[in-house]
Amino acid sequence: MTNPAEILPGVIFYSYSCTERKEKVCFWNHHTLIFQVSGQFTLETSAQTISIGGGGILLIGKNQLGTLTKSPFPDGHYETIVISLQEDLLRKIVLEDKLETDQKYVGPPNILIPANEFLQGYSQSIVPYAHSAGGAMTDEMGILKIKEGVKLLVLALPELRNFLFDFSAPYKIDLEKFMLSNFHFNVPIEKFAQLTGRSLAAFKRDFLKTFGAPPRQWLQHKRLLEARHLLEIKHQKPSAIYLELGFESLSHFSYSFKKKFGMAPTSLH
Repeated sequence: MTNPAEILPGVIFYSYSCTERKEKVCFWNHHTLIFQVSGQFTLETSAQTISIGGGGILLIGKNQLGTLTKSPFPDGHYETIVISLQEDLLRKIVLEDKLETDQKYVGPPNILIPANEFLQGYSQSIVPYAHSAGGAMTDEMGILKIKEGVKLLVLALPELRNFLFDFSAPYKIDLEKFMLSNFHFNVPIEKFAQLTGRSLAAFKRDFLKTFGAPPRQWLQHKRLLEARHLLEIKHQKPSAIYLELGFESLSHFSYSFKKKFGMAPTSLH
């Protein structure tokens, strides 16, 4: 079985038998539902850090950047079911069931869902499809499973209708505050623009006005300053921080650091 496998392409995924701890930066275009079967799943964003173990359920809000860590049990066993709650399907559910939001959602962007026998039974009903690599699930069946999951969520937490069914366009958020909290994520400039509610051109224009430098130049400078602080003050090793600061490789980080400060990062820790 591939890891992760697609049960319903682009919508329902299954991650299994992860033999070592894995971290990666993710961008969630859609609300995403996580059912943790075994092992530990950890999500870290600029605002929250949440971990769930076997039986845990997490709802991740759309339009977010975060670091995802998969930690298997000592025997290497790890299982997660991931369901992408895509907006077109959520709109259909609203129309079919005549659902309405009654106010703006103001809670946290990532929500731990209290487990109940209905949601637990629901997650277990997907596992057999995962074990068969999704071969038995048709598109129609997959859509029905997602609709069932959404309705069970709203049944468990009625206030989630304001979270799930808010289709308003992203609003223009405070650019300085957002970038100072998220500069370490290694994602394209286009994603930063989207997350701040701007076109790419507007993002670059507002960025230059706010920080006095183009985005890529500022990001490099900010990440290297943070790296120097972590090396000098926190006494961390270059190998422990380069990924967290958005550098793709240790060699790239070392080269950029030496070019900026005239010394190798290994000379500071």
